[in-house]
Amino acid sequence: MPLFANSATSTRGRGALRRAVALSLRATALLVLAAAALLIVYRFLPPVSTLMLGRWLSLQPVARDWVPLSAVSPHLPRAVIAAEDARFCLHGGVDWGALRAVIEEAGEHGPARGASTIAMQTAKNVFLWPGRSYLRKAAEIPLALAVDTLWSKRRVMEVYLNIAEWGDGLFGAEAAARRYFRKSARALTAREAALLAAALPNPLVRDPARPSRYVATYAARISGRLREADATCLDS
Repeated sequence: MPLFANSATSTRGRGALRRAVALSLRATALLVLAAAALLIVYRFLPPVSTLMLGRWLSLQPVARDWVPLSAVSPHLPRAVIAAEDARFCLHGGVDWGALRAVIEEAGEHGPARGASTIAMQTAKNVFLWPGRSYLRKAAEIPLALAVDTLWSKRRVMEVYLNIAEWGDGLFGAEAAARRYFRKSARALTAREAALLAAALPNPLVRDPARPSRYVATYAARISGRLREADATCLDS
């Protein structure tokens, strides 16, 4: 009797495992299809970030005014490229050389620095959750490749500058320019654009209007790289 009981239990266990695997595969397929649909929709319509959705669901305010890239000072995309992704116009969404260097430098506690391109950050902000993990990074890479393939470089930059977080509940270049400098994003000077770019790595702490010495120094370095920043792919 115990032999048959063990056999029946084993059969039920294998059946439950197969059902769980099938359910996981169906859920993964649905997520992939949903992401593909949103990639197409967001090529034309203004996206929202997962951080914005989280704030709305928790009844917290969100400040964001969507504007086309043509309504943003050309200094800002150049500053962001200089600060965040110098090879933005050259790679296909992922800077494999920078990513490889980070992996090689990583110690047992993980990478000490990131290698996220603007496309990767856009994919993360639109589709994924905040925080650092290898699982999120693994999902971020194929999404960034898809974003760079299905959208133009100009669209990638436009979406990024409209969903980037620049303060608590503050999203996008237009809202940030009005909050910190009392002007539209179109009117930003080179220095103001550099200050906004310098705040991006830690927007909840760094205030572009009242920069710390570190942020001011970092912004000055970004300003010095503006002329060399390759933004030619944004002209088309």
